[in-house]
Amino acid sequence: MKYQEKSIDTLIGPKKRILITGGAGFIGLNLIIRLLKESSSMIFNLDKIGYASNLKPIEDLLSRNDYEIKNRYQLLKVDLSNPTQTDNAIKKADPDIIMHLAAESHVDKSIIYPDWFIKSNIIGTFNLLNSSKDHYENLNLKRKLSFRFLHVSTDEVFGSLDSTSRFSESSPYDPRSPYSASKASSDHIAKAWYHTYKFPVIITNCSNNFGPYQFNEKLIPMTILNALNLKSIPIYGDGKNIRDWLFVEDHIDGLLLALSKGKQGESYCIGGNGEKENIELVRIICGELDNLIPENKPHFNLIKFVEDRKGHDRRYAIDAKKIKNELGWVPKFSFKKAIELTINYYISIVKEGA
Repeated sequence: MKYQEKSIDTLIGPKKRILITGGAGFIGLNLIIRLLKESSSMIFNLDKIGYASNLKPIEDLLSRNDYEIKNRYQLLKVDLSNPTQTDNAIKKADPDIIMHLAAESHVDKSIIYPDWFIKSNIIGTFNLLNSSKDHYENLNLKRKLSFRFLHVSTDEVFGSLDSTSRFSESSPYDPRSPYSASKASSDHIAKAWYHTYKFPVIITNCSNNFGPYQFNEKLIPMTILNALNLKSIPIYGDGKNIRDWLFVEDHIDGLLLALSKGKQGESYCIGGNGEKENIELVRIICGELDNLIPENKPHFNLIKFVEDRKGHDRRYAIDAKKIKNELGWVPKFSFKKAIELTINYYISIVKEGA
């Protein structure tokens, strides 16, 4: 059969070997599904399979008897904190591209179990960069010239904002939680590998993601699922902490652009321009559910204010001018459309489980 180019192939090139770490996590599995559907690349999903992992959406795609897709996917159950496992996985995947998304990411858990985050986000990234550098240095010249390592990070590494400013690529690092400190450390390690070893790293820092398949410990899925089950919806403190919400599919567009057009050693901030106070966000979701399930309204009666999180950052917001102006990134989804899609997804899974 003659090869037919798919849409993502025009960006990253056809038939690449792509290693994605954390591919059983929320952003990673959405990314893998997109790549399997819209590229011709071979995808290696490296994941330790932790408590928040979800392989079902990928397995559902693979079960459709599309042999072309099935033959382009392989799961590697590997813990990056184990250097031998990591080294063997790199050798097996023999990647042209590495997209590093694997991370412990729940701030509440980082406060209780900070060692998880040091081990996964710092030691794991160090091991991956070490093995990847060795792999890169042994590539032939043609593959070496096109090889890229995309390190995916968060805006939380920059700390907390006042009421008017925004994070950008020049913002100083000022992490406030064990989670953000571990991610800040991993960013610095990745940058050091570029400056010291000329390893082709590109870094992205994103705002809060949301969308289908997100684990229910995060605010948006927790709010939707609790409301659907008529359980209380906990809100920290006064509910006025502000986050910049980014739909996962728009984030993936940004990652692919940074990977294909970004400059080595550079960072790109990806934000949704969707600032909302937590209480405002929860009220929006409750209002949407009132329209969809009027027999249970008003859902906002389920809101319950609880003791604030330790070290709770007040506001995040991203200035995404650089990725827009230099790489042409434009978010395709309005917040309204994206939250509707997300709510309808969780309604569908609740119905399936009924």
